[in-house]
Amino acid sequence: MAGLLTGLDWLSEAASTTELKLAVSIVAVALVIAVLFSYRRLHTWICERTRPLYADVVSMSVLIAACLVSLAVVTGVWGRTEEVQRLSTNLGLDSDDVARAIVSFLLLVVTVIATRFVSRVVEGIFNSSAAVTAHQRKVTHRLSQVLIWAVSLVVVLGIWIEDLGSLLVGAGFLGIVLGMAARQTLGTVLAGFVLMFARPFEIGDWIEVEGDEGVVTDISIVNTQVRSFDGEYIMIPNDVIASGTVTNRSKRGRLRLEVEVGVDYGTDVDRAAALAKAAIDEVDEAMTAPAPRVVGKSFGDSAVVLGVRFWIDTPSARRYWNARTAAISAIKETFEDEDIKIPYPQRELTGRPEAGGFRVTDERGAISGDESSDHRMTTTTPEEQ
Repeated sequence: MAGLLTGLDWLSEAASTTELKLAVSIVAVALVIAVLFSYRRLHTWICERTRPLYADVVSMSVLIAACLVSLAVVTGVWGRTEEVQRLSTNLGLDSDDVARAIVSFLLLVVTVIATRFVSRVVEGIFNSSAAVTAHQRKVTHRLSQVLIWAVSLVVVLGIWIEDLGSLLVGAGFLGIVLGMAARQTLGTVLAGFVLMFARPFEIGDWIEVEGDEGVVTDISIVNTQVRSFDGEYIMIPNDVIASGTVTNRSKRGRLRLEVEVGVDYGTDVDRAAALAKAAIDEVDEAMTAPAPRVVGKSFGDSAVVLGVRFWIDTPSARRYWNARTAAISAIKETFEDEDIKIPYPQRELTGRPEAGGFRVTDERGAISGDESSDHRMTTTTPEEQ
């Protein structure tokens, strides 16, 4: 290593002035920056002409070579080889340590290439199966990365540490302690794996969990992201989903909507239901099969409440609100054209005969109407109140 560093001394002699040294350093750094910016383009260009694995090896080799050359040029130009040798001596680094460092670095590079290769293999296998979801692909990809990196780090540690077994035993006890301290997090991660295999919902489904409702936009090992119909993003921990009740409203790619409308008690309910169904049939977003339905919901304080139910396909927040708004507008217009009253809230007051009923008085305090009536109302002016 000392001989390699000594061979860089001629760069300092070649660049005798500070301006020239600064220019050479800028060129060396610019080389690394240029390689970084053109890395993806180079990788794509090689992939188009050969296998992706070869492209990974070549592009990574070019990047590493550019970084090493730039570091060597900057070190030699500024005459820092002696300081590097002194530092190496102070740290007690010998040729074996340098060899181990080089092997460790190469192992990490091979690990990066291996993770990319395995990712492409997994993607190719899953693409041929329609039963595998995007969430399962993502989780499998992450698991393969964790497994490869774990094996690589164990090998690297084995190069530097002779008694690796005791270290692994200590790491095992540390893992137990951390697991007990992070039970909630581990439970959430395990619930993420359960969701991956149980598949109660997919990305794009309309779900309701513990009062939170919306469209699933992302599923990770830790949590599930849901976009509500108000445009808000809700992060639900997977352990909450695994231990709670999940309602999937769009499991079959469709969603049922219900609009409640009240009609006056003097209205023919069957006729009002038929008109409401005919109004929904004219809504573009409503599906024809299953057909819309109108059911009686309840006897309200001021009206008979009808539930107008219909379905929409490929549910989303935008289609939900558009369909609901169109349904309300269509029902209101139809009822207005057919003189069907949608009553305001109202109250019917009756007086008890033994209490004298209600009394209605004018502004002068005189009693109007039949004083002997059992049902009279007494009103007062704001000044009298």
